[in-house]
Amino acid sequence: MKFLDHLEEWIITFLMGAATVVIFVAVVHRYASGYAIPGVQDWLLSLNLSWAQELTIIMFVWMAKFGAAYGVRTGIHVGVDVLINRLSEANRGKFVVFGLLAGALFTGIVATLGGTFVWENGAHYQIFTWLGMETGDLFEGPTTPDLEWPTWIVYSAIPLGSSLMCFRFLQVTLSFLRTGELPHHDHGHVEGIEEEAMPVDVNPYEMSDNLHPQDRKHKNLGDGSDQGGKQ
Repeated sequence: MKFLDHLEEWIITFLMGAATVVIFVAVVHRYASGYAIPGVQDWLLSLNLSWAQELTIIMFVWMAKFGAAYGVRTGIHVGVDVLINRLSEANRGKFVVFGLLAGALFTGIVATLGGTFVWENGAHYQIFTWLGMETGDLFEGPTTPDLEWPTWIVYSAIPLGSSLMCFRFLQVTLSFLRTGELPHHDHGHVEGIEEEAMPVDVNPYEMSDNLHPQDRKHKNLGDGSDQGGKQ
């Protein structure tokens, strides 16, 4: 299941890029249509971009749900662990596993309830229509005001995102039982940039003259001039 390792990043990257493009086009259209350029203004005014704001909001909702799953996988969610860290290793591990399983249970319940809501809010009707089956008295479901999309498509972010969160909680739990370690996010690390490894026996904050800290990671370009000045 390697394709799931970076699923959240792919979805969030696509949605963020698409939202940026939509907002940019809508803003440019709004300002450009105010200029009285013959032919161009009439053409711009004929374009209806009133749906841009609604689409952007929908994409941000989807980003939030899948971003929450990404947070579980990478360990960036905020947690209060002052008491747990004071426990012994054995008891700490039990509480960590309990918390992870509680998170999996909660998100699993939300995914189930969300899936039921989406199914009854028009997905049932739409799927039966696609399959050419008799819909009977099934509820067709409402649509969004501007895009006129079925709302069940928008609400699908809840069961899909929560299901992925549940899976990530179980994944982290299994990893913790195997290794005893939780995912930890380094806020100072930038993807794609390799950090220079410092020698083990070097103190980067060492001050040889007790006045000025020395930078051990980079070559001091002023050494030659300093020595020349001293001579």
